[in-house]
Amino acid sequence: MACSLPSLVASKPTAPLASLAPTSIPPSGTQAIPKGFHGLRRSFQPRPARMISAPRTSLRSFVVKASSESYSPLVGNKAPDFEAEAVFDQEFINVKLSDYIGKKYVILFFYPLDFTFVCPTEITAFSDRYSEFEKLNTEILGVSVDSVFSHLAWVQTDRKSGGLGDLNYPLISDITKSISKSYGVLIPDQGIALRGLFIIDKEGVIQHSTINNLAIGRSVDETMRTLQALQYVQENPDEVCPAGWKPGEKSMKPDPKLSKEYFAAVP
Repeated sequence: MACSLPSLVASKPTAPLASLAPTSIPPSGTQAIPKGFHGLRRSFQPRPARMISAPRTSLRSFVVKASSESYSPLVGNKAPDFEAEAVFDQEFINVKLSDYIGKKYVILFFYPLDFTFVCPTEITAFSDRYSEFEKLNTEILGVSVDSVFSHLAWVQTDRKSGGLGDLNYPLISDITKSISKSYGVLIPDQGIALRGLFIIDKEGVIQHSTINNLAIGRSVDETMRTLQALQYVQENPDEVCPAGWKPGEKSMKPDPKLSKEYFAAVP
């Protein structure tokens, strides 16, 4: 598994997922939030304008099969709402998706596990480009099945040591796996999520989704381009965006006759 798990010794029993992370992760006993836990929390305000044991695997196992359950298509439908704990700005906060309805677009992406390999390259890449998404009135939310304690430890780890450093957006804890399941990205027999990414518009409707297997990182550039195309067609409902469209390029009229103007200009 690419970003997923370090190699295991074949002669030893498979360890639970939480024990496969480096020793800097909080002990497995802290993974579940104690019943009486009242850590430092504040409600997150958008910026203005059953743990499953890992199967026996190896680093060559880069392909996994997701659930055989059938899901209705998510694109074009309301995004499943959720409320969960997250880490942001070195604090534990609460994030509720519906708080963004009518205010912002949302990039919601899932990744397999903290303290892994491909994952930090994606998470930091989105953080480094955060200001560009902010200009497009868009919030970014990252999600994994790890606890907020694991998220915090990873954020407090330097990038050169495989950590994240400070991030410009929240990392959400889906320790119950309910969010991953509702978005159809959970791998039930491994208890982790595929690399799912969803663009949700201001009305709370999912307008784009892409799901990669564990070994394949995603492109921030393509996510940005898709978001820009979505916003363009929502602002210009009588036009559509052809393949590879970018801001400033010619769009197309979805009409048998009017579309000929676009095709006639194609080299």
